[in-house]
Amino acid sequence: MSTVVRAAIIGSTGYGGVELIRLLANHPQVEVTSVISSSSAGAPIAEGFPHLTEIRNDVLDDVDTALIKSKADVVFIATPAGIATRLVPSLLAEGLKVIDVSGDHRLKDRAEYEKWYKKEAAQQEYLDKAVYGLAEVYGDAVRGVDFVSNPGCYTTTSLLGLVPAVKAGFIDPDSIIIDAKSGVSGAGRGVNVGVHYAEINENFKAYKINKHQHIPELEQVLSDAAGKKVVTTFTTHLVPMTRGIMATMYATMTGNHTNEDFISLYRNYYEGRHFVRIRKDGTWPATKEVSGSNYCDIGFAVDERTKRVTIVSVLDNLVKGAAGQAIQNLNLMMGWEETLGLRFVPVYP
Repeated sequence: MSTVVRAAIIGSTGYGGVELIRLLANHPQVEVTSVISSSSAGAPIAEGFPHLTEIRNDVLDDVDTALIKSKADVVFIATPAGIATRLVPSLLAEGLKVIDVSGDHRLKDRAEYEKWYKKEAAQQEYLDKAVYGLAEVYGDAVRGVDFVSNPGCYTTTSLLGLVPAVKAGFIDPDSIIIDAKSGVSGAGRGVNVGVHYAEINENFKAYKINKHQHIPELEQVLSDAAGKKVVTTFTTHLVPMTRGIMATMYATMTGNHTNEDFISLYRNYYEGRHFVRIRKDGTWPATKEVSGSNYCDIGFAVDERTKRVTIVSVLDNLVKGAAGQAIQNLNLMMGWEETLGLRFVPVYP
């Protein structure tokens, strides 16, 4: 494992792109050779992000496929939705490996994408080609491929907490309710009234009720796990913190399962997968306990009275929910150890 892979990051001035730069600075097999931003091309990246001073002193490139080809072997696309659709065909045609961190290639149905994202969908051949990179569920399919679609942050949190129980038949998939909360960085770096300090500080609000674009992504994977069409209720909330997602999920059990049954099921399912940690009986995770890391922590509470289970799942939306999982997928694509460059201890407190 001596070859160093050259990486380009399109969307380097967004939170996800900047997090990729931070994490890849510690990856022994990757060198970031091009940081790209169409909106800030020509400016030194450390000018907008002083924390990168002494780490990166280069200027931001514009989006130029030929230039990217000359500098990189793999491209991370960390842009808002709608941009990767236009970039992916030419990047793949140049023989580059691509990891799309945006949502443009997650949904296999073009009509579903256009319904939920309100943008023109990618061509079907690229939707078919993209491997959905939920590493702990589809990791074997990621190995050796050239094109991966990185899952959404809410979706990763929720699905890691639900898939084992759905696959095992422990819960009725038609009964699932997902109550999810995210820190403000999940909204991106763009400025709008909804994330203004005076609007979000000391406030707690639901948004995109029944309209969030991660709903069809959740249902696509849950349907695959259940072997039948699954629809679910998914409600998102914005909380006044910078990083973190908590998904609290409720479902009716199909049998008389205990907390220990769920713990055993999940530990077996995720055996050998370093980044999912299952809590012991009677303890539940908090967002602070995974901050800055690629971990997803999961806990359970069975209610014998209602015959329902509560599943609590947490992760850092910028790491396991975005940049960290993208690097995890790169490791799988390249045939490297899955944890390479990602063994960060959470930042606490």
